Amino acid sequence: MPNFSEQLKNEAQPIWRRIFDHPFLKEIKDGSLPVETFGYYLAQDYLYLEGFGRTVAMALAKAPDSQTLQDLAHRVMTPVERPLHHKLLAEAGLTLADAQNAVRSPANTAYVDHMLQTASLHGLGPTAAALLPCPWTYHLLKDEVGQSEHPLYGQWTRFYVEGFLEGSVEAWRGFVDQMAAEAGPTELEAMRQAFMTSSRYEYMFWEAAYNRQQWPV
Repeated sequence: MPNFSEQLKNEAQPIWRRIFDHPFLKEIKDGSLPVETFGYYLAQDYLYLEGFGRTVAMALAKAPDSQTLQDLAHRVMTPVERPLHHKLLAEAGLTLADAQNAVRSPANTAYVDHMLQTASLHGLGPTAAALLPCPWTYHLLKDEVGQSEHPLYGQWTRFYVEGFLEGSVEAWRGFVDQMAAEAGPTELEAMRQAFMTSSRYEYMFWEAAYNRQQWPV
């Protein structure tokens, strides 16, 4: 029987297929995505990762033992995508201040709120499950999208093709499977819902980036 994280991945496959087939990623691969759209995405992703980091920090207080605490602290202290953002923002014609001062999109706001609310109301299991779809789907871009030959987008795809998120995915899957092994039916269902909701928000994030989503008022 597959472990719990694998079961979650299998259940989320219809959503993840929509992610990997999204025109944003197709146009990244063939180089036709407007640079302005990519710049919008970078700024939104910068803001999202801030929310991701805050959620991980909240998870520290939920660690059941010292080893888990150390492992979670390592996740907080190693934001592997930050240096990539700094470089790509400049090449997309944006500054770090542009990203920091951008208005978080409706989809981005809802996604981050979902993660923070899960961490506020639940234990480490649902919190880890809410965090896992982001690194896992990005890690799989190496197979689903592959390397772009575009001079800017190729730098972005190379980060994932070369497997820089592999350690992050293994760590978060480990947290999920560890917590699932000790969880009862109610906790397992909370973990499942957290994972599926985050998977849906992952799709919505790409959709919002592609359309450069703005608040209506």
